[in-house]
Amino acid sequence: MILTKKAKNKPEVVALIMAGGHGERFWPKSRASRPKQFLSLCGGKTMLQQTVERIDPLVPPERVFIATGRNYVSLCTEQLPGVPPENIIAEPLSRDTAACIGLAALDIEKRYPHAVMLVLPADHILSDVPAYLAKLEKAVSVAFSGLNIVTLGIKPDRPETGYGYIQQGELVSRDERTEVYRVKAFKEKPDLPKAEEFLAKGGYLWNSGIFIWRVDTIKKLIARYMPMLHMHLETIRAAAGTEEEQDVLNREFALLRKISIDYGVLEKAKDVYVIPGEFGWDDVGNWLSLRRTRPCDESGNVVSCRHVGIDTKNCIIEGGEKLLVTAGLNDVVIVVTEDVVLACTKEKAGRMKDIINVLKEKNLISYL
Repeated sequence: MILTKKAKNKPEVVALIMAGGHGERFWPKSRASRPKQFLSLCGGKTMLQQTVERIDPLVPPERVFIATGRNYVSLCTEQLPGVPPENIIAEPLSRDTAACIGLAALDIEKRYPHAVMLVLPADHILSDVPAYLAKLEKAVSVAFSGLNIVTLGIKPDRPETGYGYIQQGELVSRDERTEVYRVKAFKEKPDLPKAEEFLAKGGYLWNSGIFIWRVDTIKKLIARYMPMLHMHLETIRAAAGTEEEQDVLNREFALLRKISIDYGVLEKAKDVYVIPGEFGWDDVGNWLSLRRTRPCDESGNVVSCRHVGIDTKNCIIEGGEKLLVTAGLNDVVIVVTEDVVLACTKEKAGRMKDIINVLKEKNLISYL
């Protein structure tokens, strides 16, 4: 079994942080000009800064790479002065995670061809950093030992319908702190009855979107399972350093399908392993998730502004410098920015994308 092969040398580790999302579910605070990964939603630093900071004991800033949209390069350099500017990889278009990871692997391979690569979303939070780093260190050793894909799965504490799931297969390794399982199956986001079934059965983990593999591993697997993506990436690689580099990148990237690395590679690959973890992880998916990541007042409200409330319960209230006064409200989300006030029931808080589509239809693009 590839997993049990002993590695002779300690691997060099790099990190790819994916920071190109638009963060639409946190509108109106998250905007096209400054999506949620560049905001401070949980703690004093931005989510991107926290993502880089927490892995510093394992990956120093000079070995951190950021994949982002061209419009966000200046934000990345501003918020991450310790990350070399040449480590910021600008995507010309949004083409989902397979294209993002493939493009980044071309750049990383030039400098760190034998490295193990951590792939981390920029907009997650977690509370137990030592436990998180311990799981990553174990994942690095498994990834380094062969053509293995490793992911971290989160032990569920509720029947969550907003996450994909990973079904654990056979146990292949165990030590005093960490278990490693073969992945039996990836499951799409379930409805509530199915999520309750997963929780009751056990052996199902939330898909964190955190992946670990060697740089050469992911390149080989993309070539094997996504030959069209591989072909376009090779064309981009061949043009690197020439006068045509940007034109070729723009042309080839526009031809790529929007497809996730999960669907394109992970669900097809053979040696895929999952390490269960409990380290206070949350993907902070929408306004309602703030109840899990921020303290509530005595009335169950999550408040981040100057606020006076009368008979106001179980609300999420996000504002600026103005005093916000509420009365007789229950289970409501209120977000105040410089130019927009959002007020909706919690039930509708997950429909920000629908709201954004309406604004586009009404040509209110400046508010996006």
